[in-house]
Amino acid sequence: MRRLFTTFGLLISLPIMAGDAKLAAAVTALQSPESVVIDVRTAEEFAAGALPRAEQIDYGQIANRISAIAPDKATPIVLYCRSGRRSSVAEESLRTLGYSNLINAGSYDELKLALESQD
Repeated sequence: MRRLFTTFGLLISLPIMAGDAKLAAAVTALQSPESVVIDVRTAEEFAAGALPRAEQIDYGQIANRISAIAPDKATPIVLYCRSGRRSSVAEESLRTLGYSNLINAGSYDELKLALESQD
């Protein structure tokens, strides 16, 4: 029974640890001037608050507009939205186009908090 609970606890914690690793990678990438930061939320959400250096591109328009911002497909790109769903869609679109250095940071609020904790 103890083994069952231990295994269950480990399985539950894996997505959390993976999310923490992505968040840490995003914070590191954001500290690099070569990285591109893309907010795939709506213009209204962006206007209410966004990360420094972030470009707002609706996730449905990312494939059409990315080459103007990051013509080199090896450019480090950090994507974020409100919860991570739209940034996942944008990430998949960019991967299909051949972009290889992508970090889906997920939630704006979590990423902002992680950046503030670095100060």
